Amino acid sequence: MGYRSLSECVRDLQRTGQLLAIDAEVDPYLEVAAIQRRVYQAGGPALLFRRVRGTAFPVLGNLFGTLDRSRFLFRDTLDAVRRLVELKADPGAFGRNPWKYRGVPRTLWRLLPRRVGTGPILANRTRIGALPPIQCWPMDGGPFVTLPQVYTEDPDRPGLGKSNLGMYRVQLGGNAYEPDREIGLHYQIHRGIGVHHAAAIRRGEPLRVNVFVGGPPAMTVAAVMPLPEGLPELAFAGALGGRRIAMVAPEGALAMPAEADFVICGTVDPHRRKPEGPFGDHLGYYSLTHDFPVLRVDRVYHRDGAIWPFTSVGRPPQEDTSFGDLIHELTGPVIPSVIPGVRAVHAVDAAGVHPLLLAIASERYVPDAPERRPQEILTTANAILGQGQLSLAKYLWIVAHEDDPRLDIHDIPAFFTHVLRRVDWTNDLHFQTRTTIDTLDYSGHGLNQGSKVVIAAAGPSRRGLPTEIPPGLNLPDGFREPRIAMPGILVIQGPRYVDGNQDLNTFGRAFRPDDPIRAFPMIVIADDSDFAASDVRNFLWVTFTRSDPASDIEGIDSFVDRKHWGCRGPMVIDARIKPRHAPPLIDDPEVERGVDALAAPGGPLHGVY
Repeated sequence: MGYRSLSECVRDLQRTGQLLAIDAEVDPYLEVAAIQRRVYQAGGPALLFRRVRGTAFPVLGNLFGTLDRSRFLFRDTLDAVRRLVELKADPGAFGRNPWKYRGVPRTLWRLLPRRVGTGPILANRTRIGALPPIQCWPMDGGPFVTLPQVYTEDPDRPGLGKSNLGMYRVQLGGNAYEPDREIGLHYQIHRGIGVHHAAAIRRGEPLRVNVFVGGPPAMTVAAVMPLPEGLPELAFAGALGGRRIAMVAPEGALAMPAEADFVICGTVDPHRRKPEGPFGDHLGYYSLTHDFPVLRVDRVYHRDGAIWPFTSVGRPPQEDTSFGDLIHELTGPVIPSVIPGVRAVHAVDAAGVHPLLLAIASERYVPDAPERRPQEILTTANAILGQGQLSLAKYLWIVAHEDDPRLDIHDIPAFFTHVLRRVDWTNDLHFQTRTTIDTLDYSGHGLNQGSKVVIAAAGPSRRGLPTEIPPGLNLPDGFREPRIAMPGILVIQGPRYVDGNQDLNTFGRAFRPDDPIRAFPMIVIADDSDFAASDVRNFLWVTFTRSDPASDIEGIDSFVDRKHWGCRGPMVIDARIKPRHAPPLIDDPEVERGVDALAAPGGPLHGVY
């Protein structure tokens, strides 16, 4: 049976040697987050900070810091959830093997949240200023709740059944927020809360919002799960947590989990916004200050012995990588049933998750054609880009399963090699030039605005891929230091970017038909070619977080034919930092020296990282 509360979970981790309690006083300004990131990178334990400056509440970090620990937290229920997912993918499996699915009725019962008259969450009241003021990065606009569970109900159809629970950014202070009375609420345009907010605006009434912090770990995972329409996150939390979620609603208030550690209750005025941010985000950059809804705080509850969980996000991998790995394990089998023809989809963590998708799908159209080319996989690509969070992708690389049934979508070098051997740049680039992208991605031409490209490859191999820089490679003025990132991929250090991108256009026209650079199907222009080509992680991060397909893809010997853009030579991606981009996240050197000292002999973290 799963944990009833977060404190139950903490005791279990301590009993099994998976949690380190720290009694030394730590600073919530940068230090706590820097410690958590170090311990995460070392594959270390969960961390319970008992003395955090400026607050009476203990703070829990790195709870989901490894995939093994995440599996441990839900060891009693993972198989049951997998059975539900299997039946979603193949409903007929129950009839073929009812004994295997004998526990499904019990799991289905746990999907139903239950209302209770009271609960531990109602024991105490506090204020925003008493909560742990954790700030993760130097340029952050203030302290944030980094593991919030933001709960709303449909104003048109209130109740638990039409509720939404999402992990949306919550800024506790700073900027122009009125202390203890206002907090910031940042959500992206495709999220479920947006539907509820739109309904409240249409009705001309405030949107009631509760922000849960802590509680059973299943609630935190449920808040980030990409669930199908009609399945409330509360239901999934019940299945993953092994018990129906108990919800309590004080008179006149929105429902809240009886076992939560903290709940912030408030309302969002339909027409009121204030600047929120900046905030160090999962792409490895700051998301900048923009106007977002303001949550007017009515009350703040906490249970006896409340624990404040947190994480720190930044350039991947971070703790949210473990979330992604667990989600993939649970939801991977259902993807083919949601998008027919899809064999596998991989949102690449090292590229910031949303910028880069890889996919393998079936290519069965015209199987007797003398020359196979992408057809069915293009139809599939459009379906992928129409699915929930997958719609945020900028780059979708998709291949035909039939060309190599053994291809592993998680083997990044092998996948790129497969594509680059087969791709035809005159035919296989398909752009959406003015569309929505991730709110946190500043590579496009405005907030939420950018482009997408589908790179589809099918058929036999058409070229070999060079693995060495050819002799006699001449580059235009200002372009230098060529490096090999992967077979067939050349990274070149370019001059500092100047608005208008004229030097990229010049680069594309600079080579003769017999120039040796044409042996490389893909070229990336970077600010630092040594860094970008030094390993696969750096290549993925630089290339796909610092480019917008419509603005930054060029090609040698490019052309437009019937509004289709292609190139007869290599495709070129400009992955230099542009003036419109947000600054990358950089650790504070003084804080890092303090974190080093904590790990020195005799320090509370000696031997942990």
